[in-house]
Amino acid sequence: MKIAVTAWKFGTQGLAKELAEQGEIAESLGFDSFWLPENHFTGPTALPAPLMLLAAVAARTSKIKLGTTSYLLPIRNPILAAEEVAVLDRLSDGRVILGIGRGFQPSMFKPFGIPTSEKRKRFKSNLELMINAWTGEPIAQFEGNDITLSPLPVQQPHPPLWVAAFGPLAIKQAGTLGLPYIASPVETLSSLRENILAHQGHVRDTGHPPVEVIPVMRTVFVTDKPSLENQVRESLNLEVASRFRDTATSVDEWAIVGDSIAIKDKLTQYRETLGLNYLIARGRIQGVDNDDQVRSHELLLKAAS
Repeated sequence: MKIAVTAWKFGTQGLAKELAEQGEIAESLGFDSFWLPENHFTGPTALPAPLMLLAAVAARTSKIKLGTTSYLLPIRNPILAAEEVAVLDRLSDGRVILGIGRGFQPSMFKPFGIPTSEKRKRFKSNLELMINAWTGEPIAQFEGNDITLSPLPVQQPHPPLWVAAFGPLAIKQAGTLGLPYIASPVETLSSLRENILAHQGHVRDTGHPPVEVIPVMRTVFVTDKPSLENQVRESLNLEVASRFRDTATSVDEWAIVGDSIAIKDKLTQYRETLGLNYLIARGRIQGVDNDDQVRSHELLLKAAS
């Protein structure tokens, strides 16, 4: 099983510097990849340009892969997006994993002048245009001459594409494209199993080869201090009560929290139940300081080894 990590602290004035430092730490610890979300108009926690911020991480690292949990295609010009992804892949010497998504909040689409009802259609058409551009197909003609994308990505035909999919239609779309999907971080284990099986069925029914990567994003915290574990559980209970009322109700239904032995057992359960082979560990827990978060990452990697 490969282990990845999301940024565990962001939203300060020194955003790029802070994220680059976290990327360095993640690489030094031995994580396979470092991931950023994308969100708009959320005040201090907004991350509207993940590729630009990952470029800062790329400049400070050399091996760790760089991922987006949901690079939002419907709000973008597909040719410009294809160029920017290719540039980041060049800057990082071929380390990009592009997690792509549609978005779900109407308040995010409105400022861009895009009806929410068009998000799936725009996602599909923009992705097709981006893939064609990356593979060197002409993207336009001018005065009888073909115009093609330059530079092309280091990874050919393009960086790995994973689809953020939080509902049946999105899971079906990911499967019919033959691409891995990244589930909601608050799905229960039983729901994850059902959705992974559904996704695999869509992949099979459309004639694609089996998807090799089965990624799961989970909030993870490992500590051998009972008092700190209790603090983390209280914080996560508040989070699920305020943000995810209609999904998981117990921390253990949607997060992996405990001491080193419990985490090792939990990872085994995920492997056996889901076929999990790529865990994206989500940090950023309210009230947990940087040292405790980094120590949690160290313990996670030991438990997974």
